Amino acid sequence: MDLSNTMSDQERSRVQMQVDSFNRALSASQQRTSKNELGKDDFLKILITQLRHQDPTNPMEDREFIAQMAQFSTLEQMTNMSSSFSKLHDVIASNQAINLIGKTVHIIDGEQVIIGRVEGVSGFQAPQLLVNGRYYEMSRIGKIRE
Repeated sequence: MDLSNTMSDQERSRVQMQVDSFNRALSASQQRTSKNELGKDDFLKILITQLRHQDPTNPMEDREFIAQMAQFSTLEQMTNMSSSFSKLHDVIASNQAINLIGKTVHIIDGEQVIIGRVEGVSGFQAPQLLVNGRYYEMSRIGKIRE
């Protein structure tokens, strides 16, 4: 369907202005980061751009504005939750590694299995286990014994 036939010149220019503003904001965000996803800052910039370029005689409806603000709030909460889950993951991984100190583990190193007692732990986000004087990633553990 061709929208140019159903829209007045004023509506067409307003929509074109919003599209241009959106594209400028999107282009600036892609230059700033190499990610292909919009973050909460980008979302807020687009919302502000929409408000700045809206037609004063026909402002954005309250429901539309409230819905966009709710989306922004949800996006921010999801970002905060993601960050919190990442921190929680690091703490759990570190605690699991610490709990292995003194236990005998079977480390799979290529085609050989190294059996030894966990002497220590190094690192927080990706802890490594000290077994027989050498550090190994926790993902290499095949078996754990008391």
